[in-house]
Amino acid sequence: APAAVAPGQDSLLNVCMDAKHHKREPGPEGSLYGQCSPWKDNACCTANTSSEAHKDESFLYNFNWKHCGVMPAKCKRHFIQDTCLYECSPNLGPWIEQVGSSWRRERILQVPLCREDCEQWWEDCKDARTCKENWHKGWNWATGTNRCPWGSMCRAFRQVFPRPKDLCEKIWSGSFRYSPERRGSGRCIQMWFDPAQGNPNAAVAKYYA
Repeated sequence: APAAVAPGQDSLLNVCMDAKHHKREPGPEGSLYGQCSPWKDNACCTANTSSEAHKDESFLYNFNWKHCGVMPAKCKRHFIQDTCLYECSPNLGPWIEQVGSSWRRERILQVPLCREDCEQWWEDCKDARTCKENWHKGWNWATGTNRCPWGSMCRAFRQVFPRPKDLCEKIWSGSFRYSPERRGSGRCIQMWFDPAQGNPNAAVAKYYA
C-alpha cells in the first residue's frame, strides 16, 4: 500500500515553478517538440515553449549559445535537454526557491543531477568554447542578446570547467548539484530518460519531499 503523504509534502510534488514561461499547473501536452517530448504526458511547458527551446536564439530568454563561435551539436543537445528539464518538468518541487527577480518569482537550487548526466554533458562539451563560468549573470546585453563581457576571453569548456562537477554546479549559479548517485537509483534527477519506461524523476521528487 502507498505510504501516507506527510502534510506539506503534497505541495512539493507535481508542481510548476512560478517563472517566465511555465504553466500554472502541470498537465498533458499533445505534441512537445524534439527533446522535450519525454515530458508530454505531464508537462509544465507548452508546445510553443518546447519548440523555442531548440532554437539558437529563442524568444525564451534571447540567449545566444554561439557567444564564442558555433556550439558543437553534441554539446548543444545537453543545453536543449537542460532547458526542457527546466521548462517542462513537474518534478522539481523539492528544489524550488523564492527569488525576487524581475523575470521570475521562483528558481531551482541544488537539484541533484545524476552523475552520468553530468559527466556526459561535460564530455560532449569539453571542446566547446565560452567566456564565462556563470551564465546567469554578467553578460553584455547591449545588443539585446548576450555577448561576452568586455575584456573576457573565449576558452575551452574544459579550462573554464575543469571537472564535470564544475560545469553542472557553476554554469547556472547552483541550480544543479553534482550527485554521486547513478541513473535509476531513485536518488537523483535524470535530465535524459526514456518516456516508454515512465518518468523516473517523479519517484526522486517524492523521496526528497
